[in-house]
Formats: sequence, C-alpha cells, structure tokens
Amino acid sequence: MKKFSVVFMYELKNYIQNKSYMVSTIVIALLLAAIMFLPRVIDMSSMLGGSSTSSSQDSVGDVEGNEDSNQSSEDTGNLLIYDKSGVFGDLSFVKNAFYNYNVQTKTSKEDIEEAVKSSDDTIGFVVNSLTEYEYYVNNSSMYDSNCDIFNNLLTTVNQMKFCQDNGLNYEQSIPYFYPEIKSNKNVLGKDMSNNYMYCYILIIFIFMIIILYGVMVATSVTQEKSNRTIEVLVTSSNTNVLFFGKVFAGAVAALFQTALILGATIISYQINRDAWNGILDFVLDIPSEVLITFAFFGLGGFLFYTFIYGAVGALVSKTEDINKSAGGIQMIIMIVYFAVLVQLSNIDGIVMKVASWLPISSYSAMFARVAMGNVAMWEVVLSFVILAASIVGVGFLGAAIYRMGTLRYGNPIKLSNAIKAIRNNK
Repeated sequence: MKKFSVVFMYELKNYIQNKSYMVSTIVIALLLAAIMFLPRVIDMSSMLGGSSTSSSQDSVGDVEGNEDSNQSSEDTGNLLIYDKSGVFGDLSFVKNAFYNYNVQTKTSKEDIEEAVKSSDDTIGFVVNSLTEYEYYVNNSSMYDSNCDIFNNLLTTVNQMKFCQDNGLNYEQSIPYFYPEIKSNKNVLGKDMSNNYMYCYILIIFIFMIIILYGVMVATSVTQEKSNRTIEVLVTSSNTNVLFFGKVFAGAVAALFQTALILGATIISYQINRDAWNGILDFVLDIPSEVLITFAFFGLGGFLFYTFIYGAVGALVSKTEDINKSAGGIQMIIMIVYFAVLVQLSNIDGIVMKVASWLPISSYSAMFARVAMGNVAMWEVVLSFVILAASIVGVGFLGAAIYRMGTLRYGNPIKLSNAIKAIRNNK
C-alpha cells in the first residue's frame, strides 16, 4: 500500500504541476463562474425579460403597426409573387408580412424561376388558390421560415374571406379564430424536455474527459517506455502498483478538474438564479440524484477505459503510435457516444436499456435514464456492480498487459497477441 501511495502521489503531482492543466482548469472555472454573475453587473433585461411570445392575432393582424416597422426596415432581398387567382387583390398583406423584402409582382412562374436562380437574395411565390401555393428559393437555409409566414398569411386571408362571405366582422371574429388558451402543466414524474439539454451536455463532457485523460495516461506509459525509465521502475516496484497508481492518479486529476468546473458553474448559477430569471434551469438546474449517478458512473466509465488506454500505452514504444493502436478503443467510445446521444429521445427504448447494462456504455446511458426515463433503484445498483466488476477485471488484465509489454520494444504489439502471450505465460 505504501508503494502504491508513492506512485499515486508522484503521478498526481505531475498533473498538478503541469501548468497547462492547472491554468486551463482555473481559467475555465473562473470564466464560467463570472458568466453566471453577469446579470448582476450588466443590464441584461432585454434578454432576461418577460415572455417573448405573443398571441396569434397580434402576429397576423395590425396592418398599421407593420407599416410603421416597414418604414424603418431595410430590404434584405427581393420577393417575387405571381398571384394567378387574384387571392390577395393588392400586395399590402404580403408587404406587411415580409416587411424586410422588396415585394414585386411577376406574370408567370417561369419569370420567377429565372429570377430566383440568378440570385440568392431573391425568393418567389406562385399562388394557385387560397389553399395552394409554390415556393421558390435558390439555396434554402436551415432556418428558412418563409413558408411558415406565408401559411399564416393565407390563413388570415381565408378567414377574412369567410367573414366577408358570411356577413361577419373580421376584427370581432379574431378572438374566436385565435382564442387565448390557458393551461397548467403538472409533471408528476420527470420532464424529458427540460432534462434533455443537461443530459446532452454531461454526455459530451464525460466523453471528452475519457478521451483526453485516457490518451494522457497512455502517453505517460509510452514516454516512460521510450526513455527507458520503465526499466528502473519495474525492477524497483510491482507493475500492478505502477499501473493502478497511474490510472487512479489520472482519475483523481480528472475528477478534480470536472468537479471544479461543474461545481463553480452550478453553484454560481444557483447564487444568481433569480437574476437569470431561471432561464438556464434546463441546463444547470440538475437534480442531486442525477449528479450523484453521473459522478459514480462517470468515474466508473473513466476508470474502465483508462485502464484500457494504459495497457495500450504499454503496447507501443513511440508516442506517435498511440493513436494507431488505440483506434479500436476510440471507435467503440465514439459508437457508444453517438448511439446514446441519438437515443436520448427514446430513453426507455431497447437500445438505451441494453446500453445501461453494458460496461462499455453504462457510464453515459444509465445516468441519462435516471434523469429522463423510468428506471428502478435495483437496476441502477446492479448496473454499477457490473461496471465495478468490469473495472476490476479490465484493471488486472491491463496490469498484466502492462507488465508484459513494458520491456518489449520495437513495433507496436497487437492486443490479441498480448492476450495470447499472457495466457501462455500462465
């Protein structure tokens, strides 16, 4: 135990004395904490003010108000319209709805197609009837909302025509077309929509920690091997002690960095939650049971993969060969990462249930299920027991590979050949 503590403290000291590690940790933690205090220093009322939503009748009516905004707005492009059926009569409604466009009429669909093809700033509409139109755009952006605006515009015209045909006053009918609906949402269990974002962020966070520190541990082992330091170490200490000391030191360093950054951000936000009007709750108001599950499973997943990375570092003699030898491990991590992110919207599906039991993926899948899905306590406990047993197994396997591979130089050793050599030695 004494030798383990010596190795552990030595490796941990190397992390702490690493300027880039300490500076990046402190700077990121202070920066995120400072951001949480911004509403107390800077007037952010425009961003943190009341609800930005308005009733539907306000967004489709009020022609005079839109005309005022038209006078102060600059045109950002051209909107061409071919009203085949005379739906609009004049273009006042179109100009008010698309106030930042220069609205022009065309006499054929072909004219619109030709004009749109020649300019990315030009869009076009061919109106076939009150309920049918064609939209033309050269390159459609991801956030193109022109069809939504035009749909609302045609809806308003349809309503006005209905009132006209039936002798109704349109302005008096607006509250019936767009009634004000009041509702209260009472979530008795878990709100998946609110919990989605912080689960997404935590999964990315633990993924980055595993990749970053896993490579650092592998690099540390390889560097000792390349400069022959390992020959002195293995003759003066047990290889199991060396291997476990390195991995656990990396785990503590990662845990310290994670806890400091996350802790500074979450605590600072809780202090200033009222100043933020709670708008970051969906990211930073994380329930304690989720944080505890994330801590246990995140640390377990980190140890699981870091033991593997440490063994990979013993299989190569040059640091430039690490990524090549660790390619298979990184591929598994990437597959798990994307699979869990994609399945967050189907949290109780078969993929997430299976992933929450496998040690290669439970580190991210299980805490996501705790946050968003239906999972019993016995499932959480049993999954962690499986993960812990896997960590022990992978740890001793990694230590055996470390012992076998440290004194072998030259070309990288394949993992399969290393396992065969261990079996033969036994």
